[in-house]
This record gives sequence, C-alpha cells and structure tokens, in this order.
Amino acid sequence: MTIFDIFHAAANPEKAVAMSAYMRDQFKFLGIPTQERKNLSAEFLKTSVFKVADQTTKIDWEFIFYCWSCEEREFQYLALNYLSNCKAFLSPKDIPNLKKIATSKSWWDTIDCLDRIVGSIALNFPKTNQILLKWSTDANFWLRRIAIDHQIGRKEKTDTALLEEIIKNNFGQTEFFINKAIGWSLREYGKTNPTWVRNFIEKHKGEMSRLSVREGGKYVLQTGA
Repeated sequence: MTIFDIFHAAANPEKAVAMSAYMRDQFKFLGIPTQERKNLSAEFLKTSVFKVADQTTKIDWEFIFYCWSCEEREFQYLALNYLSNCKAFLSPKDIPNLKKIATSKSWWDTIDCLDRIVGSIALNFPKTNQILLKWSTDANFWLRRIAIDHQIGRKEKTDTALLEEIIKNNFGQTEFFINKAIGWSLREYGKTNPTWVRNFIEKHKGEMSRLSVREGGKYVLQTGA
C-alpha cells in the first residue's frame, strides 16, 4: 500500500466533518487526527528523509506537488511533515517551489509551518533575506505573514534589523492575519530580548494596530520584564 492508500483506509467521515468545520469548511478532510496521522506516516517519512540525507535522492517535489493537488487536507500536512524533516537539505533554489505551495490552498495551518521551513533556509543562506524583504510587501498577505514570522524561534540569532524593516513594511494593515503575525513575532522575540521589543513598541505603537500592540507586548509591557 502507498501512503495515500494508508491514509484513505484510515478515513473517519464523522471526524472529517468536525475537522473541516474547524477550518471554516474551506478544505475537505479524511478525518485523521494529528497524532494518528503522524503514526501512520512515520515509517514512510523516515525512509523518505533517509534517502535525501543519504543523497540517494533529491527533495521529491513531484511528491509534494501531488500532495498539494489532493483534495483532502491531510495530504498537505503530509507534504509539510516531509519538508520539515528535510529542511536541513533545502536551499534557496527551493524557494520558488515553496512559494508555489504557500500561495495555493493557503490558510494559517499551512503557512505557520512554511514560515519555519523558509526561515531555516534563510538562517542557513542569509542571501534569502532579500527574497523575504520582497515578500514582506507582496500583494499576497500569506507571503507577507511568512516574511514577518520566519524568524520565530531564532532567539539570539534573530536579525533585528531585518525584523524591524519587515514589520514596518506592514504597518497600516487591516488584515487580521498580518497584524496577528506582527504581534506574534514581537511576543516571541520578547522572551529573548524584552528591552528591544518594549522599545520597538513604544516607538511605533502609534503606527501599529491594537492587536499587534496587545499581542506583541503581552509579556514585556504587562510584566515590565
């Protein structure tokens, strides 16, 4: 059986209805909960990633694009799990393909995984920063969200000049997912450098949405860290 057969065999129509409703009925689901999906795909992913690590094969973009063409959302998650496990072997040449999937069937669930994947490439290949600066002003707000949040989790390795420029490029937005992303990026970096985040918010709070200020200052402004 292929991994696609395995997933279809595990379908649960009752759970699928609830999972689709949670995503505002934008996507069809097989009804496989997260942990079960990970268990079902563990051996497949282990073997696939080993082949990439062993240089037996390259990143299988044909597989990824096929997953993206599937109607059921679990297959997009499968592709993202594969990419996450292979992110050490990704490079700037993979960015165009990542952009293709980021701008197709887009919603927070896929984007908030892709930002870590793209962020890993940018950390390993700093020249990618110029691409992310360009994305930060793109008409597609999901690309802008990736640009805003791609440094989450870097802690001391955060490029604050880049973070500041990307966030400032997104001031004055009414899009919830952008203003939330700004707040999220600041809140997370505030755990590492609360002074920088506090100063940034104090300097720019007149240009920021209330959501961004509230989320970004959740710890540094309320606790006085």
